[in-house]
Amino acid sequence: MAEQELKALRKQRLARLQAKYGDPGTAAQQEAKHREAEMRNSILAQVLDQSARAWLSNLALVKPEKTKAVENYLTQMARYGQLSGKVSEQGLIEILEQVSQQQKRNDSYIQQKKSNGL
Repeated sequence: MAEQELKALRKQRLARLQAKYGDPGTAAQQEAKHREAEMRNSILAQVLDQSARAWLSNLALVKPEKTKAVENYLTQMARYGQLSGKVSEQGLIEILEQVSQQQKRNDSYIQQKKSNGL
């Protein structure tokens, strides 16, 4: 019984220390996420014109998962130098259509695998 009490006390102490000083693993992860978000926003600011940025922001309110996919697509294209100039609102809509079609293909492929596996 004493060993269980000791474990409980250690857990309480650890929880208090983490609350007081923060969990270093969590802080490092949060910092990495923050840097990644800053880098993503910087790249998007360079490759999207003002109307396309506004359009993407509005889309993020309604469909955050599609917005993330479009942002990933744009950052990948920018990193590989496949974008020439800034993407307009119409160009962004075309990219969104491409991403949506790709997601539909992936979803139908997953459905096929699930139905064949049963």
